[in-house]
Amino acid sequence: MISGMTGFGRSEGALAGWSWAVEARSVNGRNLEVRFRGPPGFDGLERAAREQAQGLFQRGQLTVGVQAKRAEGAGAVRLNLEQLERYLAAGAPYLKSGQAAPPSLDGLLALKGVVETEDAVEDAEARGQLEAAITASIAAAMDGLVATRREEGAALLAVLSGFLDRIAELVVAAEGQAADQPVAIKQCFAKRMAELLGEAAPEERIVQEAAAMATKADVREELDRLAGHVTAARDLLRAGGAVGRRLDFLTQEFMREANTLCSKSASPALTSTGLDLKAVIDQFREQVQNVE
Repeated sequence: MISGMTGFGRSEGALAGWSWAVEARSVNGRNLEVRFRGPPGFDGLERAAREQAQGLFQRGQLTVGVQAKRAEGAGAVRLNLEQLERYLAAGAPYLKSGQAAPPSLDGLLALKGVVETEDAVEDAEARGQLEAAITASIAAAMDGLVATRREEGAALLAVLSGFLDRIAELVVAAEGQAADQPVAIKQCFAKRMAELLGEAAPEERIVQEAAAMATKADVREELDRLAGHVTAARDLLRAGGAVGRRLDFLTQEFMREANTLCSKSASPALTSTGLDLKAVIDQFREQVQNVE
């Protein structure tokens, strides 16, 4: 199955007084680009997120965000005596001069930096278990992202297949219209010769010139290539996987043949079909940009 490049996954977890949420989202991108935002002190999480993304995806701009917090009261509390002494020393002159009243205990404890909560996990084993649990949540969020990208891919498969069916129909129509090109070229050349010479041109001359012009206007090769590109594109869609770049290359080849078809056309009907082909190919190309 093909995959899109837009998706979202989320996972949550809790362990040892910690709780966290992981979100993984992606949008279109020519290559794989991974951005990570996580809590300080958990340096191993970014490496884990990048390794998981590289193992699952080949294209897209991915953003992985981890929000983690420790429950109130879960961390150890300590009194920063050095900070308290600084506050007392700074206020001593004002107390001595009578400009300020003696501070209360609750007032001192409320000062910034006097009471500290140790949020860091000091035990190495406990920290390792916590990081492993968050890493598992990252993997779960990535799995959710994979699922939503595949859902987009399923929708894209139906749309792209429809465009390929339409291109194939237009190629068949162009084949029938191209069969009338030699007659149309001969009639056009005979008319122009009559206008220039003021009389009917020799039939032999008309046949020779019309044959040469018809050879230059032959679109059989372009139509064969278009049919071949349709087959190749359908094969890629059936194969699945990261086929976005190859499909994008095929759309360029589609458009090249359609442009040549229009330039060689000698009839309004074939020109109209060629323009319809270009319009459908352009729509196909726009959707291919969403394929991984």
